[in-house]
Amino acid sequence: MFNQMTIDKLNMMKLYGMTLAFSEQIESPGYNELSFEERFGMVIDKEMTHRENKKLKNLLKKAKLRYPNACIEDIDFRVDRGLSRQTIMTLSRGDWIKKKQNVIITGPTGAGKTYIACALGNSACRAALSANYFRLPKLLEALTIARADGSYGKMLIRLAKVKLLIVDDWGFAPLTDKERRIFLDILEDRYDISSTIISSQLPVENWHENIADPTVADAICDRLIHNAHRIRLTGNE
Repeated sequence: MFNQMTIDKLNMMKLYGMTLAFSEQIESPGYNELSFEERFGMVIDKEMTHRENKKLKNLLKKAKLRYPNACIEDIDFRVDRGLSRQTIMTLSRGDWIKKKQNVIITGPTGAGKTYIACALGNSACRAALSANYFRLPKLLEALTIARADGSYGKMLIRLAKVKLLIVDDWGFAPLTDKERRIFLDILEDRYDISSTIISSQLPVENWHENIADPTVADAICDRLIHNAHRIRLTGNE
């Protein structure tokens, strides 16, 4: 009776990790050989692990990664596509996100750009940092709608707060004047505040031409390129 009351109280306080650990200790006689301090420490560890796992699950859900299970450990470095293991391992530590730097991944279709971007996004979530994945057309479409319904400013603020924004399919098609300026607004609000991953089939040296407007192109490239780590992939997976 007393144990059930304790479990009920832990559940009422939403201490589900502690509830599980407490139940395990009741059911297993082996825990009786441990001291109170050891058993209590194990209960606390279980609660902390539960909370960390819950936070990771929520971060991954909000990130909406195209490949939610992509991870650094599963990246294939055996295929000859110009991918440096050292570069990826360094990026996986996340120091570049803390320094508000960017990553630019370029290469042909099938080279693995999106998977690598999602793996880095997954790595950010595991470091308790927020991430959000968008294909550029969908991102621009959402912001165009936001401009029409009056929620544009709020959406820009939300995007600026995301620690790692992943923009896929950059340069897939030429931008309209409205799209150029929307994308510049995104980068302007995130500049020196948060990090961005750009995935593109288009080589960086062709971005200026694709953006078309020289002034806007200068501004976009300045905010993306000068502090970016570049990954240039070749061939197909």
